[in-house]
Amino acid sequence: MNVDPRQLNSLALAYIGDAVYELFVRNHLIQLGQVKPQQLHNEAVKYVSGTSQSTIIHEWIDQKRLTAEEEAVVRRGRNAKSHSIPKNVSISAYRYATAFEALMGYHYLMDNKERLHELMNEAINDTNELNN
Repeated sequence: MNVDPRQLNSLALAYIGDAVYELFVRNHLIQLGQVKPQQLHNEAVKYVSGTSQSTIIHEWIDQKRLTAEEEAVVRRGRNAKSHSIPKNVSISAYRYATAFEALMGYHYLMDNKERLHELMNEAINDTNELNN
């Protein structure tokens, strides 16, 4: 089945984007030499939390680091209606985290590998700056 990511539901984009970014973060942490499961989990949460992803996407929007096409994907992701919002994050942060994940999923499914890796690396670097 060939799915056009431009026509796909934003929550489906976020679903795949969440998995892609989580795998990227886990690989990043392994490459840093972290191998203890609890340590890996604790470090990964810094990158994949809704609050962190929301902060990163806000920064990218504010700094005009996204293309018009990416901004449209982010808007769609932010406005997607989800019925299950975690208790540990605000509704606003959750919606922007969903937008972040939708953007990752969009680039993954569009096979925009270079831009996807660029954004994921930026997200890692931006998160590191925020946590230092």
